[in-house]
Amino acid sequence: MSNKNTPTHAPIVGICSFAKYPICTDLEELDADAAVLGVPYDLGIGFLSGTRLGPRRIREVSTHYGRGDAGFYDPETDEVFLAAPWKIVDCGDADVVIADVEQSFINIETSVAKIVEKGAIPVVMGGDHSITYAVCRGLKEKGPFTVVQFDAHLDWSRQHFGNGTPMRNMSGLDYVEGMAQVGIRGLGSSRKEDFEDARAYGSVLIPAKEAKAIGVEGVMAKIPQSEKYFVTIDIDSLDLTYAPGAGSPSPGGFTFDELNDMLAALAKKGEVVGFDLVEVAPQYDPAGVTPRVAAMTILNFLGQILKQKEKKGEMK
Repeated sequence: MSNKNTPTHAPIVGICSFAKYPICTDLEELDADAAVLGVPYDLGIGFLSGTRLGPRRIREVSTHYGRGDAGFYDPETDEVFLAAPWKIVDCGDADVVIADVEQSFINIETSVAKIVEKGAIPVVMGGDHSITYAVCRGLKEKGPFTVVQFDAHLDWSRQHFGNGTPMRNMSGLDYVEGMAQVGIRGLGSSRKEDFEDARAYGSVLIPAKEAKAIGVEGVMAKIPQSEKYFVTIDIDSLDLTYAPGAGSPSPGGFTFDELNDMLAALAKKGEVVGFDLVEVAPQYDPAGVTPRVAAMTILNFLGQILKQKEKKGEMK
């Protein structure tokens, strides 16, 4: 029998918070280095709906990885990530208002802005990719920054608040200083005119085949040098064999290691002021592979971000 005064991190015990981190749903009381926020929203979807179920399913599978203050030991690098005194909390979900796109976006923006105000890094789980525009608006006080997108699709269409629009929408924000879009591929990623608009804006487009050919160092060399980055990760940047439960799954994408190696390198390239991971649609993946890969990607990337702060002596 275990000592009842000793906390347990068993996956099946307790409330289903992200990686079993403490819960803080009152953002006025937030005191953390990183804050996980769910956005169960898919009003921007044009075909396969269900990404509103992503945050809950990612939370559920992430309990398997709850390590608490001990953090995560990586045998490949002989380093410990996300250990105390780093403080990570789960802030629950942004208030999504059924059938009210504009109010939902305002609520997402307000929640992210409050996390920033409290000095924490926003870690957002979507939800469809349209929410990234609202997340970016909430990061205004951290600007200027460069946006880096990992995605199979260009997301430069002319819908107002659709999931194929966030990059075009963000290009109009005056505190966004350039973009890089990594992993673009496949027939139908977007219209030729949309690609022309993205290039005219100055976005650096790195198709998946090119990224694989030039490797991590080559990709990092092409991403504009910036003091700060906001990163948006569409789960369909991964090949559909790794992420079948996606709003728009696509062959020819990255492996888990390829994506996470690029994210780790990006964390070293500049300060990541926030990131989101979107488009997990768990009902299309009965084996539960996609939300598990999503949870591990979030933990890996956050671990790399905080490790760089640790090495620079930027711990609170």
